[in-house]
Amino acid sequence: MRAAQVSKLEGPEAIEVVEIPEPAGYEGGVVIDVHAAGVAFPDVLMTRGLYQMKPQLPFVVGGEVAGVVREAPEGAQVRAGDRVLALTMLGNAIAEVAVAPAPMVFRLPDNISLEAGAGILFNDLTVHFCLRNRGRLAEGETVLVHGAAGGIGTSTLRMAAALGAGRVIAVVSTPEKAEVARANGASDVVLTEGWLAAVKELTSGRGVDIVLDPVGGDRFTDSLRSLAPAGRLLVVGFTAGEIPTVKVNRLLLNNVEVVGAAWGEWVMRNPGYLAEQWAEVEPLLASGKIAPPEPVLFPLERAADAVASLDNRTATGKVVVTLR
Repeated sequence: MRAAQVSKLEGPEAIEVVEIPEPAGYEGGVVIDVHAAGVAFPDVLMTRGLYQMKPQLPFVVGGEVAGVVREAPEGAQVRAGDRVLALTMLGNAIAEVAVAPAPMVFRLPDNISLEAGAGILFNDLTVHFCLRNRGRLAEGETVLVHGAAGGIGTSTLRMAAALGAGRVIAVVSTPEKAEVARANGASDVVLTEGWLAAVKELTSGRGVDIVLDPVGGDRFTDSLRSLAPAGRLLVVGFTAGEIPTVKVNRLLLNNVEVVGAAWGEWVMRNPGYLAEQWAEVEPLLASGKIAPPEPVLFPLERAADAVASLDNRTATGKVVVTLR
């Protein structure tokens, strides 16, 4: 089969499309003919050996797929011929065939394409975990999201209202990305330059209830300043590269919280949580209350470019590699 493989830790440009043997099935594994595979920021880090999980070289890039089941174990919730989306979690996704643990494979709603399906699980369930579990989103609250034109950002914009938010403010770096944010459901959009003052004006000085931050970097302190009393700043990642620090006296001032939100770690430690999430999110997708993503598509031959687009911050929305 063809697959996007990393054999040296030199960044996304080192990804090569190669012919390798199909993966061996295993007990409890679902074999999937992959039509599309999602790309996420951990894939960038893994190509440099900078992610906390470091697969042995060479490895196949990607952690989420959509495709058609070739074979499934007895007792699985899917069967041969089903259209599915699945998590391989770390590696082994951008390939023509993948094997995923049965509890991480779900039927894809009929109204969602395989290409869009490949962009759902990693980002949408991360956002669901952030807002529901770690952020304790209450009905009518205001959510602000940084990097709002990226994968996590657009997932937040698509999902927040369906999960109860009354207002969703997007922070983006360019007017072009502002259009992406509006198309994905932002109530308001502000540019990075001067964003804090703009948010204070939009909220009549009160601030926001939740900040969802996959970016980190030098805007972190202003994110704390943007919170309303009892607000929550959700730390999702550090795509800006710099890991910020917190002066805890700022937390006392308005009774605000800084909350870590590592969805993958939570899933690994809490068997069954993934199914609980999907049981809530799937009906919202199937009914149209949450719109499916409209991913940026790259063919397999351009897998390196797909991952690089997250690295160089040119990506807007979810990035997906097509294989069939």
